[in-house]
Amino acid sequence: MTTSSIRSRRVPTERLTIQIEEVRDEGEPVVLVHGNVSASAFWRPVLARLPDRYRPIAPDLRGFGGTDPLPIDATRGLRDHTDDLGALLAALGIDRAHLVGWSMGGGVVLQYLRDHPAAVRSVTLVNPVSPYGFGGTHGKEGILNSQDGAGSGAGTANPEFVARLAEGDRGEDSPLSPRSVLANCYVNPPWRPEHEEEYVTSMLTTRTGDDHYPGDSTASPSWPGVAPGTRGVLNCLSPLRFRIDDIHLIEPKPPVLWIRGEKDVIVSDTSMFDLAHLGSIGAVPGWDGTPAQPMVTQTRHVLDRYAAEGGTVREVAVPGAGHAVHLERPEEFGAALLEVLSA
Repeated sequence: MTTSSIRSRRVPTERLTIQIEEVRDEGEPVVLVHGNVSASAFWRPVLARLPDRYRPIAPDLRGFGGTDPLPIDATRGLRDHTDDLGALLAALGIDRAHLVGWSMGGGVVLQYLRDHPAAVRSVTLVNPVSPYGFGGTHGKEGILNSQDGAGSGAGTANPEFVARLAEGDRGEDSPLSPRSVLANCYVNPPWRPEHEEEYVTSMLTTRTGDDHYPGDSTASPSWPGVAPGTRGVLNCLSPLRFRIDDIHLIEPKPPVLWIRGEKDVIVSDTSMFDLAHLGSIGAVPGWDGTPAQPMVTQTRHVLDRYAAEGGTVREVAVPGAGHAVHLERPEEFGAALLEVLSA
């Protein structure tokens, strides 16, 4: 099957109208949740490759793609997104599904698993955000660097990138243009995706502002001087709002696949998007020694506890791949995904 077979439609739910991409109406549901500053288009190669026994569904999260751009209440962490996902599954008549989450979508999937374990057949985490959020923590247990969450949330976003996103910049004249970020951060250069224009278009559907990306922020007396606000995307991911440290207690425990690119510069123990790591290498002035967030180590810690309590976890690290391992290495990704789907 080719990506030309993929169809889009808007599905009314009790919460909002959600745009989805799909290929068929029958089979075991496989729900693919995209990451931040993207949309369902990033799943098209996976949608097209899954065998007929599966029913892949890729929704746009609120504020992205063609889904209603309702505001995001960051005080609920990622639960606006997980509640939207639950409403979508109810509207489609789906009781249990395989869940696949990339980057921020990995956090959405983890939260859904935490809240509705019996509704999940399997979980696949693709370069997922740490279970302790993005930024502002240290150590494998995700200890807060500051009680106000300094170093996480909307204030950590680069304002030029936000401006270029809002302007619909399709160029590559700046390292902070969406296309440059796609080419240099989403994937491992010099590799470039075949359908790059579709992915840039998808990134540019991101709604910007205090209610969306990046959100609002507050000043902090702690380095780097910004703390999360209460609205918008990046504040959802603050460790003040999002923390999954007890999934080892849930029952039942569906199988988990964690697949990641070893060259990922976004979700990493040395993330180029973590101000503490950037400070340590001199890229952010005034660094006070605040430790970087060991994102991969934190994910491994949480999943090791899940396995120790009876869950099944498989970690697959793909050499040479970056943040979008499902685009860069579709054969390896597809083989690993099919293994957990059929477990």
